Amino acid sequence: MTITEFAPAKVNLGLAVIGKLENGYHSLDTLFTTTAIGDTLTLEATDAGIQLEVIGANLGDPRDNLVYKAAKAYLEFASVSGGVKMQLEKRLPIAAGLGGGSSDAAAALRGLARLYPVGAQHAAPLHAMAKALGADVPFLLNGGAARGAGVGDLLERVALPETHLVLANPNVGITAKEAYAGLRGRYGPPLDLERIVQALEERRAPPYRNDLELPVLEAYPIVQTVKDALKAAGLYGVLMSGSGSTCFGLARDAGHAASAAVQIARAQPDWWVASTVTTA
Repeated sequence: MTITEFAPAKVNLGLAVIGKLENGYHSLDTLFTTTAIGDTLTLEATDAGIQLEVIGANLGDPRDNLVYKAAKAYLEFASVSGGVKMQLEKRLPIAAGLGGGSSDAAAALRGLARLYPVGAQHAAPLHAMAKALGADVPFLLNGGAARGAGVGDLLERVALPETHLVLANPNVGITAKEAYAGLRGRYGPPLDLERIVQALEERRAPPYRNDLELPVLEAYPIVQTVKDALKAAGLYGVLMSGSGSTCFGLARDAGHAASAAVQIARAQPDWWVASTVTTA
């Protein structure tokens, strides 16, 4: 039996870092949404063991990959005698603020739940496994759009209009640990979710912000160059996603997004650029 799972990129339509939790992690208020672009994970049941092949990127030892760790956690939880062979096709840039690795891990959990179902009553353990793998993985289990609190794992579903956008990454990887370390206690208030959603519905720049932008821009000025390129292409609501270095700009429609992406890619052939649409 072979199963294919799509692992969508996420963007943060605003990311407020409002303080620190007792466990040392940062307390967030963010608006997540998945998009129509992402990686693909194929899973095949085997007699035993875990095999992982990655196409499109060199991610080092497969045992260090979140997909491998997700498979190990699920197979141990489900107490099944079988194993899994997986092939991950990477299309998203690495350490880019798009949740690529987290989405891949979520796809592994979903796929294994189909290969080796253990019943709907185990949704809570699946969520716990996702949280143990990373802060974005619980959201990416189901995707769509949600407000994330806590470390991003406390989710409240949100209805958002379909929104076209362009993603641009200068092929610079930035880890979340690095971005958060640069905050140095600079926190802000929660997002104004109601006004953000209203602006998205009215196709105008939302009053959102990303509190990780300042520390990232201090260390990586090229991120400002990416933002400037998106604005120059006529996009609005330009913002960095997650911990960067990918930035996005909103478009009037699919045609506007496609033409803007072509314009930016021609001017910056070494960048990763894509037009897409939210899947909320």
